[in-house]
Amino acid sequence: MGETPLIELSAFAQRRGLGARLLGKLEQVNPAGSVKDRIAWAIIRDAEERGVLHPGDLIVDITSGNTGIALASIAARRGYRTKFYLGDNTSPDKRNLLTALGAELVTVPNSLFLDPEALEILFTRAQEENPGAFVADQLGNPANPRTHYTTTGPEIWRDTEGAVDVLVAGVGTGGTASGAGRFLKDQKASVQVVIAEPGEESVPTEEQIYPDEIDGVHKVVDVEDEQLPPNYDITIADEVIPIEAATAYATARELLREEGLLIGASSGAIIAAAAILAARPEHAGHTIVAVLPDSGERYLSAGVFFPRP
Repeated sequence: MGETPLIELSAFAQRRGLGARLLGKLEQVNPAGSVKDRIAWAIIRDAEERGVLHPGDLIVDITSGNTGIALASIAARRGYRTKFYLGDNTSPDKRNLLTALGAELVTVPNSLFLDPEALEILFTRAQEENPGAFVADQLGNPANPRTHYTTTGPEIWRDTEGAVDVLVAGVGTGGTASGAGRFLKDQKASVQVVIAEPGEESVPTEEQIYPDEIDGVHKVVDVEDEQLPPNYDITIADEVIPIEAATAYATARELLREEGLLIGASSGAIIAAAAILAARPEHAGHTIVAVLPDSGERYLSAGVFFPRP
């Protein structure tokens, strides 16, 4: 788990005349295929050590797919059952993986997330409908940012030999940016943490409940406090860059054709934001690290690389 490679995206950068060194941290090589493997293992290990999770127990959480897949994968090996609440816009590829892993799925309409209190409503529902279950609470469990502080951040610092200047990430639970970002800032105060968030056209509205979205990447600017995951440190970001889904999808396709890397939609958004930064004169010669959360294989049916079936 962890120890994922940093890959220099030199062909992508050279093609665009980017003055900064652009590195992608390839989290898809984790055992269950995403950055969420780190937090799933940390959450389960912490619960086992505290004696609140035992073989045969049910693990429940709200997920957009990747954390559920990671939890279900570890649960299969360690003898737990899993049940997840997820939106009806979740990639079919992710749903199929969850089902194959034996997870029980509860689908909720995307319209629910128009309510600023949607996360609290779902969390309460998960607790009430599953008495006695272990609710992993990826959004608020402190084991999430803590494991990024102790693994992801140190790996980036070590593998860049301290040369990292900017960390670019998305906010799903907020753990990556908050944990890895805080570690890097603790090592070098000048490190900037930049968040890629969905643009206005890529967020559900009453008029368009099912826009093209960037799976697992949420807005952090101009939203109600209760819409932010508790694990997101609101003081961590030096800048937030909005990226539309169309741009994220196009960037994922470009990285596949130019670097041979099959990345997901969230990675496309993060790379698009990193490219904006790398093109700025003030970042010439700097090292920008973009966290690439998962593989494009999880979005082959989601309109990222091909029209939806």
